[in-house]
Amino acid sequence: MSRFFIDRPIFAAVLSIVITLAGLVASQILPVAQYPEIAPPTVTINASYPGASAETLARTVAAPIEEQLSGVERLLYFNSSSSSNGQVTITATFDVGTNVDQATFNINNRVQLALPRLPDEVRRNGVTVQKRSNDILLVVALTSPDGRFDTLYLSNYSSLNMVDELKRLPGVADVTIFGARDYAMRVWLRPDRMAALGVTTAEVAAAVRAQNAQYAAGKIGAEPAVPGQSLIYTVTARGRLVEPAEFGEIVVRAGGPEGVLRLKDIARIELGAQSYDAFNTLDGRPTIGTAVFLQSGANALDVAEAVKARMAELKRGFPEGLDYVIPFDTTRYVSSSIDEVVKTIIEAAVLVVLVVFVFLQSWRATVIPMVAVPVSLIGTFAGLWLFGFSINTLTLFAMVLAIGIVVDDAIVVLENVERLMREEKLPAREAAIEAMREVSGAVVAIVLVLCAVFVPVAFLGGIAGQLYRQFAVTVAIAVVLSGFVALTLTPVMCALLLKSAHHESKLFRPFNKGFDALTRLFMAAVRFAARHRLVSLAAFLGFLALAAALFVRIPGSFVPPEDQGYVIGAIILPDGATLERTGRSGAQLQKMFEGHPAIQNMFVVNGFDLIGGGNKTNAATIFVPLKDWKERTQAAPQVAGEIFAKGMALTDGMALAFNPPAIRGLGTAGGFEVYVQGRGNADPRRLAEVIGVFVADLQKHPQLQGINTFFRPSVPQLRVEVDREKALSLGVPVPEVFEALQATMGALYVNDFNMFGRTYRVQLQADAPFRMSPEDLGRVWVRSSRGEMIPLSALLQVSSIVGPEQLERFNGYVAAKVLGSGKPGVSSGDAIRAVEEVAATSLPPGYAIAWTGQAFQEKRTGSASVFAFGFAIVMVYLILAALYERWGLPVAVLLAVPFAIAGALALVFLRGMENDIYFQIGLIVLIGLAAKNAILIVEFAQQAFLAGKTPLESALQAARLRFRPIVMTSLAFVLGVLPLAIASGAGAAARQSMGTGVVGGMLLATFVAPIFVPLFFNLTARRRGRDQREGGGASPP
Repeated sequence: MSRFFIDRPIFAAVLSIVITLAGLVASQILPVAQYPEIAPPTVTINASYPGASAETLARTVAAPIEEQLSGVERLLYFNSSSSSNGQVTITATFDVGTNVDQATFNINNRVQLALPRLPDEVRRNGVTVQKRSNDILLVVALTSPDGRFDTLYLSNYSSLNMVDELKRLPGVADVTIFGARDYAMRVWLRPDRMAALGVTTAEVAAAVRAQNAQYAAGKIGAEPAVPGQSLIYTVTARGRLVEPAEFGEIVVRAGGPEGVLRLKDIARIELGAQSYDAFNTLDGRPTIGTAVFLQSGANALDVAEAVKARMAELKRGFPEGLDYVIPFDTTRYVSSSIDEVVKTIIEAAVLVVLVVFVFLQSWRATVIPMVAVPVSLIGTFAGLWLFGFSINTLTLFAMVLAIGIVVDDAIVVLENVERLMREEKLPAREAAIEAMREVSGAVVAIVLVLCAVFVPVAFLGGIAGQLYRQFAVTVAIAVVLSGFVALTLTPVMCALLLKSAHHESKLFRPFNKGFDALTRLFMAAVRFAARHRLVSLAAFLGFLALAAALFVRIPGSFVPPEDQGYVIGAIILPDGATLERTGRSGAQLQKMFEGHPAIQNMFVVNGFDLIGGGNKTNAATIFVPLKDWKERTQAAPQVAGEIFAKGMALTDGMALAFNPPAIRGLGTAGGFEVYVQGRGNADPRRLAEVIGVFVADLQKHPQLQGINTFFRPSVPQLRVEVDREKALSLGVPVPEVFEALQATMGALYVNDFNMFGRTYRVQLQADAPFRMSPEDLGRVWVRSSRGEMIPLSALLQVSSIVGPEQLERFNGYVAAKVLGSGKPGVSSGDAIRAVEEVAATSLPPGYAIAWTGQAFQEKRTGSASVFAFGFAIVMVYLILAALYERWGLPVAVLLAVPFAIAGALALVFLRGMENDIYFQIGLIVLIGLAAKNAILIVEFAQQAFLAGKTPLESALQAARLRFRPIVMTSLAFVLGVLPLAIASGAGAAARQSMGTGVVGGMLLATFVAPIFVPLFFNLTARRRGRDQREGGGASPP
């Protein structure tokens, strides 16, 4: 094959140009993201029941829906959160790779089955099912710098003029407003006036329903008409009302002692907000935050640019006194970390060229790998496009490692041509043809072995499988292209470019002398190893023991925590605290960190609990974007620690802060999240006792820290008991008592009105002064069947109790979430085991733990990496056995792998790092590379052995001939990966984790393993009758 291309150089060049062009085109259209699609898809179900308690919601709304959910295809788990503000959110999490549209459809079908069992008010408010992206791309905050606009105006300006515009941008999945204050016609009732005038809330609601409605009044003269009818008139009637004054004119009672009674006589009517549950501040000023979510498979950087461009256009139409800022932008991290990796690729390429130049000592020779490497790397983009991958951290890591692997193929060919020209004095063209005869078998073997290592990894399931797959397929594409280039373009360039008159330059003399000395030292070591078999095998067993010991010692984890350029926090106040108090604490925290050198903004959403989930008046969520990585000395975890420390000093409540998880969509706070489920007993108070003991035991554990739970069923509440006998004897239906309470103490949704082309709600509620104290419950009046007005104080017993403000359920059981993490140096895997040990001893019968988020995924991937390593080694063995037609010989190649693994583990151990997914990906690369070095020796030894030499002579000759190219290719690889191992900036933890392992492994695989490979060859080489008759020819094609 190579002879064909050496004779047709233009054909070879055209093939490489086509590959490069395909890659360049693909690189422009591939999406750019931080990670591939790895967060599990989620679908949320939302329902509301205004005025209901958390326990009522959990029992009457969450439970009937959840009963229907089990058994939905590919559903992993579901959890619900019921808050006492009347909101229920059920989140169903699906397996990675599930079609989220199909999942939404399946969930919606199950919700329809549950609808008939839900309370009427819940059905009237609507139950929504929507796919939910956990991927907040950025937050756009509307502000009024001079304070002329309030949050009601800002929220509605955003929903009317911004939200739909942003939703229409390609790549945007959803746009939601934090603490939205949608317009509503608020009818604030005055129970004292109503009692005096003898009007009940039911009558007010009926009057509004009747007089704020759209009616179709028909036509005059419509067909069939009387002959001679000449015109048709459409009859219109006054429909829905618009202005508060028009609502004030609604007639509640026409005849009475006072004449006509209108709504304005017993209520204050205003255009207000539908919900006052939350409000936002940015650096202390009121604001409205609009979160933009990224669609799956969209290019994060392009979508963010489009959002910013659209906002700049919309700003031209803003009224005076309105402005916007982007306080939270995740693409800063994506673009920074990708820039860092691209910088690493360039550094790696420069270092590789340097190594090649120093070893080959001629610019002509150096040009050959400099051309071969870009063809393979750029061509890889075309492969990514074919597989539907994106340009992300993992595919770019694969590119960095591929530089080192790809340059090897070019060097193997080139070095052999050079050697033949030097030793055999052949002209360049003949040397190229002969060299390809010798090494094309090795090149094919190396490509097949590397593919055998990477391709099986691509079939692993779950999140680990997704991470491995992107990486493995990228390297496999690069390796195949590189093998193709090494068999086509490289020999052509060798034949055309290399010159035989190549004298040693004075510049390189010291290097050559040093390398010759190293080669002599190496050969002495090889001879020693070959002669003293027992000592050598003992040393080999020592390496195996070292690898095993380190493997047990090094803590395992899922992915290393990253400094993503922002911190997430929470402010928690005592139970039952009002939103006003929460806002004051948020403002106090913002003041504490004013002018902080690392913090850019503080964006506080008061009334929203991100960590516990749901809206609570006594909680707030804080987003703290940090300044650029170059502008600050503190890392995100340090800033989080500082907020944590100062947050304990708040006068009212406390603040916590977390470094967000490295993979968005896997939980909210870094560390682990675990639910304790009450399987037998659903009583929240009993669950609270169990949780108290469990958390105390976890806090005592030496490996754990930051143990917290936000489950508190001890919030002060009022319990209302209706004296049913008395109510019936007085002629008051019991449902009317509760309807009257809901319309005054809760918010009763009556019907709708239209404004600005949208539909908004009309809501009844008692005015603020009439619902301040428990006594106000008794001051609401109802009418008996005899027409008398009766105060509720005559029918109600009110008692003080404690209960939960929020109830969570996990997989259908009442549950409480516990958060925490391992202490520094304790891996996430060890932390999970520690929690399970404590749970086994601490939890009473009927209570169990269930993992969620990152910990759930980590437990699922547990043995995936072990499977991947085992499979990779088996595949390498089988392919080599097929190539060499020997069962024994591949063992000589595979025995080089433990050296690489021992080296990787040793360096990671010395740097105090963890055995995480990136390190494991690096180990898989090492299996391929260690085998590759061994193949170069075994291939040459086998050729000499079949030519009639003894196994020992063959092995020693191969070791001498191949030591230089092995050192050269491996050094090129190590220096190519070195920038990863010493990385800093955005996304450095992942790069260090992968780079460290690979550098350590390659150093041992380069300088120690080749000493033992000849010995292994000597032990496994066997002649067979056929080979002796033929005298050779078993070299691979």
